[in-house]
Amino acid sequence: MHKVQVKPYQPLAWTSTTVLIVAATMAAFNLYPWYSYLFCVANGLWVVVGILWREKSLIVLNAGLTIIYIIGLIFN
Repeated sequence: MHKVQVKPYQPLAWTSTTVLIVAATMAAFNLYPWYSYLFCVANGLWVVVGILWREKSLIVLNAGLTIIYIIGLIFN
């Protein structure tokens, strides 16, 4: 039988996920710019998780999304 290995920093990962879901819900109801701020927070937290987990794909994806949301906030 395989032993399941739990990744560390689960509370931070779940907090990031929760904020991301709240931001997506706010976007669905067009609560601009508030959802963009929450997306920045959620994706920023996921960047931190990616660094802690040493997962380059998480870092690149979420850093890229954070930059996109910040640019959108600046130019809107």
